Amino acid sequence: MSVSFLVIVPFPTHHRPMKTDLTLTAILLLLCALTLFDGMGLIIKYLSPRYSAAELSAWRNVFGLIPSLIVLVSSRDWHARGRILKIRQWKMALARGAILTFAQFSFYLSLGILTFATASTITYANSLFAVALAAVILGENVGKIRWSAVLIGFAGVIWIVRPGADTFSPAALLPLGAAMGYALVGVTARMMDTQVPTPLINLYSSLTALAGAILLTLFTGGFTPIQQASDMGLIVAMGGFGGSAVLLLIMAYRMTEQSNLAPFQYFGIPLAFVLGWIFFDEAPWNELYPGALLVLASGLLIVWRERQLKKRRQG
Repeated sequence: MSVSFLVIVPFPTHHRPMKTDLTLTAILLLLCALTLFDGMGLIIKYLSPRYSAAELSAWRNVFGLIPSLIVLVSSRDWHARGRILKIRQWKMALARGAILTFAQFSFYLSLGILTFATASTITYANSLFAVALAAVILGENVGKIRWSAVLIGFAGVIWIVRPGADTFSPAALLPLGAAMGYALVGVTARMMDTQVPTPLINLYSSLTALAGAILLTLFTGGFTPIQQASDMGLIVAMGGFGGSAVLLLIMAYRMTEQSNLAPFQYFGIPLAFVLGWIFFDEAPWNELYPGALLVLASGLLIVWRERQLKKRRQG
């Protein structure tokens, strides 16, 4: 995904104090994660003609659980708290996994219909949704500058989607729905008890998303027999790429402040364009220009404002 992870949802860093400045290492880990997410998306798009979005989501979560378990087992917080698996807010944790199920399904479905760069770029609206949802759900004071950035970003998304135009495709709404789902998962993570280790929260979401994807697959026709050995290898790689990307993101966000990494998240937009051009001979200039620039500008404006507010609080 390009995350887009879409995809990209920040992970809480309050569980572990950052003792040294590892910003450069964190940036490199973030860029690796973006590349892995895009690699996962490329595989999903390649396999989409033969396998449904629901079953690809299920397979991704099956093999993506391995890195999630590695993160949990290696978590000092988890071991220090007695390796507990039950959490007080388990209902919320399961609800976040259900939201993730539909976000993944929407994004994976869009990859099989839209150009790779278009689907990926639209999911970057998740940062815009995150600002709006934080104001509504968490009661954060967003302010005029960040609201302006949100409006600029949505104008860019609308420019890309082009509702009402002859070229409009309802499929363009799929990555937009995925972006909102990913943002909701990220915002609600901040509502979880601070003493619960992040990897445990992530494991709850991953397991629920796996169960949800399996149910979706069964309701939409069931699993397709693997047609060739190379497909199985790509499916394993898809899950491994996605799960490893999440692992790298967790590591990156624990090494430095979110504001240090946020500008580099948008590296995924040009990367998705280049990869789509190389692997699928897609160059959707007319679809993305200038909407993608507005999405990029709005995201960077939000990042700039966050840094300004942080300086004021520290000063």
